[in-house]
Amino acid sequence: MDTQVGTGTQAHWREIAVGRYAGATATLCLGVALFAFNSFLVSTALPSAIDELGGASLIAWSVSLYLIFAILGGSIAALAKGRHGARAALIGAALLFTAGTLLAGFAPAMAVLLVGRALQGFGEGLIAAVCYALIPEIFPSRLVPRVFGAEAMVWAAAAFGGPAIAGIISETVSWRAAFLVNVPLSLIFIVLVLKVVPHGARQEAAALPLVQLGAIGAGMAAVMIADVAGGTGAAMLLLVLAALFYVGAVYSDRRSPARLFPKDAFRLDKPIGLGLWIVFLMPMAHSAASVYLVYLIQHLWGYGATLAGALNAVMAVFWSLVAIAVASVGSQQIRRRLICLGPLFLVLGLIAIIVGLWRTDIVLLVGGQVLIGAGFGASWGYLSQGLMEASPAEERNRTSALLPTLQSAAYAIGAAVLGFVANANGAGSATTGPQLQEAMLAVFVLAILIALPGVFAALKLAPHLFREAEKVQECPA
Repeated sequence: MDTQVGTGTQAHWREIAVGRYAGATATLCLGVALFAFNSFLVSTALPSAIDELGGASLIAWSVSLYLIFAILGGSIAALAKGRHGARAALIGAALLFTAGTLLAGFAPAMAVLLVGRALQGFGEGLIAAVCYALIPEIFPSRLVPRVFGAEAMVWAAAAFGGPAIAGIISETVSWRAAFLVNVPLSLIFIVLVLKVVPHGARQEAAALPLVQLGAIGAGMAAVMIADVAGGTGAAMLLLVLAALFYVGAVYSDRRSPARLFPKDAFRLDKPIGLGLWIVFLMPMAHSAASVYLVYLIQHLWGYGATLAGALNAVMAVFWSLVAIAVASVGSQQIRRRLICLGPLFLVLGLIAIIVGLWRTDIVLLVGGQVLIGAGFGASWGYLSQGLMEASPAEERNRTSALLPTLQSAAYAIGAAVLGFVANANGAGSATTGPQLQEAMLAVFVLAILIALPGVFAALKLAPHLFREAEKVQECPA
């Protein structure tokens, strides 16, 4: 018999928008907004910065350093939260982010801007992960899907508004002003944290997991270098080396007294392990569209940058719309089905994009974006909530903080791996539409192969989630 959340516990949007949880919602959404808007602001303003400062050869590193340090910051989030409390960890991270923003915004040279980007990344990676870890602490289970729906709205707003705002500011004021928009946002975030986030109990200080952090950092550096490496052989070697570093980090963590990951991380016979694989595989597969779709729309259909960017943002819009639509689902069985639909819709969306490329049909390509966005919107919130609630109490901080960090790492790794495939198939030297189509078809076929295991993992995982919620409903106090 299916279990419904009783009417007495039914969630309403007003509870997180204007009720007692409004401040917490605003704080967590602003933490997400710092990451989302910063990504779009910088990507739009950076070309103007390079025109003034020079260093065009370092443009890839402005993104790479940000991602490397964001992943490192996210990796130590659970440890920082336990050692210093969530409030202190968030304020410290926001101050680092602000310092990095000021350094980048007033940079006299490209090297200084890169240091600022690294500080921004570390601070924002820490903010995003601690915010995720706070969700199950601050909000009751019935409101968690609404919170994820609100965060999805922030991402959609950033996808559309970020580039436009950055473009207007860069053209009417300067690229430096576009960077510095983050300063008042981060100061508002600090004020909200001081008002909303409790001090929280501090745990006994644990040793820093230096071996795991070093392996993760080395792996990310190898991925980023592979992404810009000229030779196919060198890129392949670096990707293999990165994989070895990651595997080493996971295995050493299982044997270390100072752990970064949940104890069941990436185990195929455990719910947490299966769930983390889905969190990794879905963004990694989607990176094919996130990296190449705008380029393809411009070069195969001849659309301008603005329209191409808008079509690319369709995915974020449908992620948000579907996340909002399913946030009121009370049936635990339907929640489990939505988790299964996510990877399936991702695969179907990638197939639609492949057919759209093959037939040069923009409608099919945009339809693929709709399916992908719907898949993430239907599943991501409930997948995240299910993993948080399935974790033992002593593991919950690690699991929650790992989710956004793993998502960022998956996009970075996917971009490098699929970039390697694209270059190996001649995408960089393609001079005609058919040549570009052929190269990109290989990329999206690989993306499907990456996404498919996520479908089977979701089918195996879903029956194990939300069981505690059913027990509570069946056996009321």
